[in-house]
Amino acid sequence: MFKHAIVRPPSRSFACGLTSAHLGAPDLPKALAQHAAYCSALECCGLALIRLAPLDDFPDSTFVEDTAVVTEHCAILTCPGAASRKGEVALNEPTLRSRFERVHSIEPPGTMDGGDVCQAGNHFFIGISERTNPEGARQLAALLAPYGYSSEVIDVRDVPGILHLKTGISWLGDNRITAIDTMADLDAFRDFEIVRLHPRENYAANCLRINDYVVISQGFPRFESAVRELGYPVLALDMSEFRKMDGSLSCTSIRF
Repeated sequence: MFKHAIVRPPSRSFACGLTSAHLGAPDLPKALAQHAAYCSALECCGLALIRLAPLDDFPDSTFVEDTAVVTEHCAILTCPGAASRKGEVALNEPTLRSRFERVHSIEPPGTMDGGDVCQAGNHFFIGISERTNPEGARQLAALLAPYGYSSEVIDVRDVPGILHLKTGISWLGDNRITAIDTMADLDAFRDFEIVRLHPRENYAANCLRINDYVVISQGFPRFESAVRELGYPVLALDMSEFRKMDGSLSCTSIRF
């Protein structure tokens, strides 16, 4: 059960952030409205929000999840793979230290974005990507192990259209994982029930199971129907402006 979420709205520099989406520049007023709806959905799921101020010096700073991996036992500060994002960690650190008794860090030469880490119960999938390197993955696995967590590395560098691991998979709970077609048959997921995405709905693979609800991106009817058929209450949100900046649902909050 999650109780809290850390969120930070897009700043005035949001359109200057990193992106490979080629979907045009985001509309800031629309992005702010979508972020407000996102925050309302988190509250609907029962979360109390810790609202941080926008950071004009860091265009990607609304994607707070990339700065930390959190568990019920500890927080692990990451070391983002993009140089322009490294300063975000120190700015989020005081909030995390105020909430977690134990705080660890990924140290250079390791790099890690939180979007490359998917927790499935007591098991962690750690993605190797353009942003997370093998040394960062090794450090994370070593930090998690003393708390009883197992982990497995998945290299997504050759998976088309994938920036982070959680671009292509999400944990639904109940031993279920959502996965895009090109990742659904990986041996790493052999013990899980796979909710497979239609190739035209790959963006919807990034979703959030928060307490009783599943929060999904709006506009993907096949996936929404599949989730509802599994018996989950669904909250569907328009994330169009965040999609333009390679972002989605999970990366826009830190939930604990």
